[in-house]
Amino acid sequence: MTDDVLLRLAAVIAERRAASADKSYTRQLLDEGTPRCAKKFGEEAFETVIASLNESDAALCSEAADVIYHLLVLLESRSVSIADVLAVLESRMGTSGLEEKARRKGN
Repeated sequence: MTDDVLLRLAAVIAERRAASADKSYTRQLLDEGTPRCAKKFGEEAFETVIASLNESDAALCSEAADVIYHLLVLLESRSVSIADVLAVLESRMGTSGLEEKARRKGN
């Protein structure tokens, strides 16, 4: 797996907008709109929390992969590019988390 797996997965998700809804779970989610995509993301995030507390590392990895997928679907539902999210992360590199949080509180 290469560093660009998030970009490749985001591209596949974007392509699924044109797929047949009876053959693509991603298309079904996107057709149901942002509220449904947000709900699925929240469900997967909760399952990831539970896995982190009570399950194996493999189960946690699986749930983490699900939450990343559903985050990308949620972003696609809003036409927000993963590249834009990665740019925000890049801009935060080299800044302490405490400094970054303090700056956000000032906004």
